[in-house]
Order: sequence, then C-alpha cells, then structure tokens
Amino acid sequence: MASQLETMGVPVIILKEGTQRTAGREALRNNMMAAIAVSEILKTTYGPKGMDKMLVDSLGDVTITNDGATILDKMDIQHPAGKMLVQAAKGQDEEAGDGTKTSVIFAGELLRQAEDLIDRNIHPTIIIQGYKSAVDKAIEVLNSIAEPVSIDDTDKLMKVAMTSLNSKAVGEAREYFAKIVVDAARAVAEKRGDSWYVDINNVQIVKKHGGALTDTQLVNGIVIDKEVVHPDMPKRVEHAKIAVLDAPLEIQKPEIDMEISISSPDAIKRLLDKQEKILQDKVEKIAATGANVVITQKGIDDVAQHFLAKKGILAVRRVKRSDIEKIARATGAKIVTNLDDLKPEDLGYADLVEERKVGEDKMVFIEGAKNPRSVTILIRAGFERMVDEAERAIHDALSAVADAIMDGKVVAGGGAVEAEVAKALREWSKGVPGKMQLAVEAFVKALEALPQTLATNAGYDPIDILMKLRSAHSDPSKKWYGIDLNTGNIVDMWANGVVEPLRVKVNAYKAGTEAATLILRIDDMVAAKKSSTGPSSGKKEGGEEEESSSSTSSTSSLSD
Repeated sequence: MASQLETMGVPVIILKEGTQRTAGREALRNNMMAAIAVSEILKTTYGPKGMDKMLVDSLGDVTITNDGATILDKMDIQHPAGKMLVQAAKGQDEEAGDGTKTSVIFAGELLRQAEDLIDRNIHPTIIIQGYKSAVDKAIEVLNSIAEPVSIDDTDKLMKVAMTSLNSKAVGEAREYFAKIVVDAARAVAEKRGDSWYVDINNVQIVKKHGGALTDTQLVNGIVIDKEVVHPDMPKRVEHAKIAVLDAPLEIQKPEIDMEISISSPDAIKRLLDKQEKILQDKVEKIAATGANVVITQKGIDDVAQHFLAKKGILAVRRVKRSDIEKIARATGAKIVTNLDDLKPEDLGYADLVEERKVGEDKMVFIEGAKNPRSVTILIRAGFERMVDEAERAIHDALSAVADAIMDGKVVAGGGAVEAEVAKALREWSKGVPGKMQLAVEAFVKALEALPQTLATNAGYDPIDILMKLRSAHSDPSKKWYGIDLNTGNIVDMWANGVVEPLRVKVNAYKAGTEAATLILRIDDMVAAKKSSTGPSSGKKEGGEEEESSSSTSSTSSLSD
C-alpha cells in the first residue's frame, strides 16, 4: 500500500502504489537480522577446523570452498543489508587479501551485541559512537603489541604463509606451498624509499589439473599457456633474444570493402606472391634485429610461420595482454606495436625459452629473465576444483606475506590477539563516560566471539575456552597465548608458529565496524514496486514509465 500522510483529514499520497515502507525499530531489526544471517553462514567455515561450502550456480557449476570472499560472491545475496557485508568482505579482500571471514563474522557479532543494547533502550547513535571509539583504541593497542618482521626473516614469513594456508583445503601441502609463496613474494618485492613494496600481480598463476599438489612449482620467469606455433621451429632456445609484439604477422583485411578484378591465373599468382613477399619482409625485419624468439598478442599467418621456422625462430601467438605485459617486464623487452619500429634494443633477454609438456598440454617456459621481479606459480592438483581451491589458498597466502613484508609488523593468531586487545579495551572502558561504556563492552564481547567461534568449530566448549583464555591473558608475560585447536589447551601461539600480518587484523576490525555502524544508522527502508515485465521492457503502452525495482534507505535516527 502506498505510504500516505493525513493533513486536515485529507490523505496525501507520497509514494507510488505498491511501494513498501518499513520504518523505525522494525526496519532496523530486519536489516540487522539479514546481516547477522550472512555472518552465520560464514561462521562454520572459520579457522583451521572450519567446514567447506558447496555452491551450485544457475548453470549447475559447482564450487567447493571455505574462502569467505568466494562464498559471498557466489551466493548472490539479495537483501540490501546483506549486500553491505558482501561489500565489506570485498573491501577487506582488496585491501589485505585475507581476513574476509574475520571482518564479516565480527560485523555480525557487533550487530548481535547492539541488538541487546537497543532492547535496553540505548540509542543507536550512542552505540555507533562507542563502537568507533573502541575500534580506534583497538587499532592503537594492535600497533603497540605487534612484533617486527623483515623481508630477510624467512622463518617468520614462512609462519605467516602457513597460518594463512592452515584453514584451506591444501592443508597437507601447506609447508610446501608456504615455501613457494614466500620465495615468490620476496622475488617480486621492490625497495621504494625506506620501505618494501610487493605487487602480487607480478606473480603469474597458471593452473593445470593432473598430478598432485606437490607437483606445484615456482618458475623464475613466465609460463605461457600456449605451444610453439610450427612443428619445424626449435622447441628450446638458450640465450633468448625476445621480440614482444602487439602486431600481427599476417595479411590484415582492409577496413573498407574492396573488390579486386582478376583476369588471368597469373594475376592470382602475382597477388599471392605479393602477400608472401610482405610476410617474408616482416620476418626479415625481425631476424635482422637478432631476435630468436617472437611472442605476439596477435596472430601469425601460416606463411609467416614457415619463414620464421626457416630462420630458426621460436614463435608463440595470441598470448593474453596481461601475460604480454609480464613478459615485457621480466625480460626487459619493449612491447612493439609496429614492426617498422622494432630495433635491437627493444628485445628482451632470457637464459632459456623452452616448450614443455604439462599434463596433456604444451606450455612455453621463459626462465632466467633479465628482471627477476616477475615469477610464475604453476599449480597442479588431481582435479579441476582442487586446482581452483589451491589458487584461492595461494592468493590469500601471497597477500598475507606481502602485507607482512610491506608493514613489517605481525601478531600471533589462534585468538591470542583478540584476547589481548579485549583485555586492554576492558580496562580502558572504565574511563569511558555514560552509556558509551556499555557499547565499548559490547565491542569487547564481539571481539571475544572470534576465538569462541574457533573453539566451537573445533568441537570445544566456547565458554570454557574463553575463561581459560582470559585467565592466561591476566598474566602480562602471556600476551601471545591462544587456543591450540588440536588439544583445546591454551598455549603460546608465537612459539607454535601461528603468526598473522598486522594489516589483516587492523582492516578486518575497521571493515567489520564500518559495516555494522552503517546498518545501525538505517531506520527507514523504502522498497519500490517490482516491475511486472522483463528487464528489457522499460515502458508500458502509451509511454508511461514502468516502476523499477529499487530500494532507498534514510539514515535519520529512531527518534525522528
């Protein structure tokens, strides 16, 4: 029913017929319950003992994963409040590369705690202020307790990678994967001023099912998922001088329609000879620069292939743009878009370019490149879905190691950091005035819910574990004590090698708090009538515009 106001006894319609409006406490509760439901979905996947989710899309494609960002992306959540948590998870994934489940579960717990406070007639604005003050203090505490790490401290970086991989499906090969990840991250790291910068996009990931997880390898160079174009070309070139082209080695069709009038067989032969001469000249230009390997984003004509093979040049065609850029970066080559501009100084260099068989397919490996800051991880696993999950695991571990190198700070995992921050916040909250103190205490409970979730997923009593954790952290010398999920005991997580980057925790707390406070500010939800026609129909007969499906939220306070 359209929303209306009574003015002097006369109804004033302000919204279209069929529009639904939810206001006040009901709107707030609906949004909170939707967000909490999304966080509950991820709860069972949290930690090393977490379970996996099977997601089936509309086409029947199956994804089996416990990666938070992937689960939320594939679920296609419709509720607007639920979408906010999806956006928070995406932001966490883009900023830190790991910790998506932490941010979403934390946001859900903040809202759960806020529900109790609202029932006690504490205004959402006060809760929001308390949460924002608490997260600022939590980040301050995190920075003060974090331990330093350097790019040369491979032992700590290995622990960071293994901690990230511990909750993934590749757990049995995690030490093997961790070494590959650390070597890859250190290989692409660049010194910028006084700090290090790691762009994980410089780590190329190539997937090929068949073989075992331990057949995964790090290649100090680039792997092209293509084969050499002609059987007579060399399959191995040492001391390779590489021409990287964004130009075709074929006769291109003219952009305008043309007709060629041929009156005799000799004219056809002259035309074909002319085309052959053009391609031969192109190959001669390449050979004149000293190039013995050609890699192009465009096509290579059969005739051009023949001439390249005669010159002993190895050629690969239709290589992806992203791979072309990585090859140019690794070999020091310049991407040439016009063959007339190709000069010897534009060529790249690599110790070896070789075609190898990987599974049932052939790939071209470029190793010993001029610039080692481009490497490739070739992922192998028994079946395709396991390869996909291994890729997600490696991405998260790479991001975690990159964060540790760039920030130079790490903390212990296993619930240790949450318990230590919670202890500091509980002490700090005693000086917070008025009802805001209750909001800070709610923030502390939400923090402690994270180690409780770890314990629950491992089959332990969460209350019992929390009490033990609090007891251990009452001793200042035990700041890194957390939950050993294999035994249920509270042990030194630092000594056990459970280490996480500071950035992952900081961003998870920020993202979770921002998502929760955004939802708490909404007290009015207006949903337009859904269109009865398909998405392609924009108007009704007679030109009247069709009402589209959308929603609008106002962020005024509950007392308005």
